[in-house]
Amino acid sequence: MSHFSIAGLQLELSEQDNFYVIQKEIEKVKKTFPWVDMIVLSELSTFGTSTAHAQPMPGEAEQLYCDLAQKNNIWLIPGSLFERRDGKVYNTAPVINPQGEVVKRYRKMFPFYPYEKGVEAGEEFIVFDVPNVGRFGVSICYDQWFPETSRTLAWMGAEVIICPTLTGTIDRDLELSIARTNAIVSQAYFFNINVAGRMGNGKSIVVGPDGKVIHQAGENFEVIPIEIDIEHVRRVRERGVLGLGQTLKSFRDSKVIFPPYVEGCEASAALQALGGLKKPESDHANTECEEEIREGKGPEANWTSPQPETGTT
Repeated sequence: MSHFSIAGLQLELSEQDNFYVIQKEIEKVKKTFPWVDMIVLSELSTFGTSTAHAQPMPGEAEQLYCDLAQKNNIWLIPGSLFERRDGKVYNTAPVINPQGEVVKRYRKMFPFYPYEKGVEAGEEFIVFDVPNVGRFGVSICYDQWFPETSRTLAWMGAEVIICPTLTGTIDRDLELSIARTNAIVSQAYFFNINVAGRMGNGKSIVVGPDGKVIHQAGENFEVIPIEIDIEHVRRVRERGVLGLGQTLKSFRDSKVIFPPYVEGCEASAALQALGGLKKPESDHANTECEEEIREGKGPEANWTSPQPETGTT
């Protein structure tokens, strides 16, 4: 069987416990589209972005999703949840099969530093097999900005890459082009499912292994049921994108040794010169303030240091 159906849920969620909203939508999708085999949610969709909701895995929240997967006979990737493990917090996406078993847990390798504070980076790529269908890989949101992640999943045999996302910023349009690029260079289906509502700006996208956009959502609530054909992936990899570039074969046959992956980033003077990973500061606030003081303007110009007490009244 080469056909498999995946429904992405672009839900309007907020920074609260969204589980019962999610449960209702999953059950509705399965009732409306009984042919759907897998449901995918957006990053951190259950509780939002606060690490205060971190739980161990296995844990209560994950078990609720296991029960939901079994009840509805679906593969389920419930976006991600903050996982508390060995005194650290990870942004983790469990992969649950139709029997309600967690087959894999993927921990986000590239937390959105310096904004995603208090979250550790994962270190393990994961793929999983859907019996008689094909091999799937998982990444999370900012991971997609690093082409090495998708390329590694393709190297491990992934024919479909699932990427739950939580983006509410003005760079969402950039991610749409990144999603297409990841699909093309990996010659794989790429599902990039974003949240809507107060937490995100939607625009989920599904791209085929030939780079064609299968569906791009708007900014609001949307259910995205897509039937994929794994044989199409295999044909594109064999014959090339649009019958042209056979990217993975060229990568396989290349004798090039890539210095960043052999010598490490610490060997790059150019990268080391970039400075620390921190939030940008204003280019103007301090200089304008200093200029006002020099010119005798602004409240700081009238400030004088306290004088020592003399003991007199």
